[in-house]
Amino acid sequence: MEKNEIKKYSAGHRERVKEKFLKTNFDGWHDYEILEFALFFVLPYKDTKPIAKRLIEKFGSLKEILNSSYTELKKALKNIKGAGEHTVVFLYFLKNFSVKYSELKIKEKEFFSCPEDVAKFLRNLIGTSEKEKMCAVFMNSSGDILGHKIISEGTVGRSAIYPGEIARQALILNSRSVIISHNHPGGGCNPSEKDVAATKLVSNALDLIDIVLLDHIIVTATDSYSFRENGLL
Repeated sequence: MEKNEIKKYSAGHRERVKEKFLKTNFDGWHDYEILEFALFFVLPYKDTKPIAKRLIEKFGSLKEILNSSYTELKKALKNIKGAGEHTVVFLYFLKNFSVKYSELKIKEKEFFSCPEDVAKFLRNLIGTSEKEKMCAVFMNSSGDILGHKIISEGTVGRSAIYPGEIARQALILNSRSVIISHNHPGGGCNPSEKDVAATKLVSNALDLIDIVLLDHIIVTATDSYSFRENGLL
């Protein structure tokens, strides 16, 4: 096949994939096909199918790719021909774009309809972070979301939970209830004694200003642990 014919075939293939997406919205697609299509937008002149397949082989699934840190993606793509820094940034962007979409829904004052909604949002927000992060979600008396804030980064067990800052933000937003959450980058959601002690500090600080701590949820990329559901609040 001559060079011009290859270009025509590539353009035709991309057009067919685009049409398939518009008709099916990924219904019935394999992970590598979704990734191949996504990579069209960052690698406009390359065959993205082999790159997508290599990535799926390395990570196991599209979900694991999107849950990966920037460092993990950069390491994985280092030896994949045709995939450079732009590809790394693009894949990292995709995950963070979905997180931003979740944040925008929160800012529109949508509410969590069930505990799993809360856990899902928090897993997307901080569950895949390489650093341990503490965040708080603030709600009014009707359960509407007023906003959320990353309170700290570091080790939660070493006084990084900042109960005074959580209380201050709750007052600024006129919040009546709060859910706090932190992630375990090393995996596993079971709380430590320090996690339990830190939760009591936050609960006591909020009690002083008549605000309820609804829950403390520990998250990883795939799992969560609710203090409320396990009788620790």
